Amino acid sequence: MSHALHHQFLRFAAVGASGTAVQYSVLWAGVEWLGASAAAASGLGYILGSVVNYILNYFFTFKSEKGHAEAATKYFSLLGVGWCINTGLMWLLVHQLHWYYWLAQLLATGIGLVWNFAGSRWWAFKPAKS
Repeated sequence: MSHALHHQFLRFAAVGASGTAVQYSVLWAGVEWLGASAAAASGLGYILGSVVNYILNYFFTFKSEKGHAEAATKYFSLLGVGWCINTGLMWLLVHQLHWYYWLAQLLATGIGLVWNFAGSRWWAFKPAKS
């Protein structure tokens, strides 16, 4: 991995920690306090965390010069697929295979990190060619 790519990935992961904190808080509160399914609570948390991540990734990680109409449309399309991956994995692992919901969420988060970084770097926030 090139030096610039490595540093950008580390910034992306650091930014992602804030969105993940939002998602995990909603997951915990939804399951433990409200009795929601792990998949539903995780899915809602993913949506709320993605808003935090968009703002930070746009300005900090990728320093995008794209207009928000283009960048946000691509980013949230990308995260829509990520949401399906996350929520689908949570449904499969927790509700069908009976994994502990935190273990399932850690796996889904790792897969989502790779998906979201690749799509953000090479599509949503990709700079226009000069």
